[in-house]
Amino acid sequence: MTVVIIEDESFAAEKLERLLKELDPEINVLSKIESVKNAVTWLKSNNPDLIFLDIHLADGLCFRIFDEVEIKTPIIFTTAYDQYAIQAFKVNSVDYLLKPINKFDLAQSYEKFRTYHQKENTLDYQALKAMIGDMKEKKYQQRFLVVQGDSIKTVIVSDIAYFFADGKYTFLVEKAGERFLIDTTLEHLTLVLDPASFFRINRQIIINIDSIKKMNTWFSRRIKLELIPTFEKETIVSTERVKDFKEWLNQ
Repeated sequence: MTVVIIEDESFAAEKLERLLKELDPEINVLSKIESVKNAVTWLKSNNPDLIFLDIHLADGLCFRIFDEVEIKTPIIFTTAYDQYAIQAFKVNSVDYLLKPINKFDLAQSYEKFRTYHQKENTLDYQALKAMIGDMKEKKYQQRFLVVQGDSIKTVIVSDIAYFFADGKYTFLVEKAGERFLIDTTLEHLTLVLDPASFFRINRQIIINIDSIKKMNTWFSRRIKLELIPTFEKETIVSTERVKDFKEWLNQ
């Protein structure tokens, strides 16, 4: 049984491959792909038995793939944010997994595939196409509501330098340097921010392209950034994000 994993986080793709091998040693993972662009190229010349498809990829939402290539392979969607998973689940015969993926949920999805999908292709592509149309109309968040002392104010996205996580808390930092606690996660922010302007360089921080003051090469082929306003910790683009980061800068 052949599988392709389309996932932009290398550690998540490797974990999924390991869980699949534990579930069924006969599974052959043909490829692990990190972007819409590379997925389109690969799927045009390959036809796996099953696709694991992350909804939010390095260069955009996975639904763009369906504009470029006709897919008749059963799909199990994966996501860290269930708004998209629920939409995908409503498409007939498509299952989904919420991250972090565990072995029990994976086993259930795999059994569903073995029971239904291997018998016949029952994916409702018209419903999927309609869902894709809805996704294309998505508008990115324009402002954030924050608390300032006893008052409440809105911060326009263009005034934001970066977002960062500190333990279970997430903060917004304005270009002017003021910091605010916000009730969300970096995972959610990657879905509601315009990817042309914002990029998650590692697990801790999402930056606005306008906040970059200086870039230097760093150990293990990473990139060290100097931001405006200055971030309190070293700002390093993680190894697995360097390639996508360079492509983002070069858009």
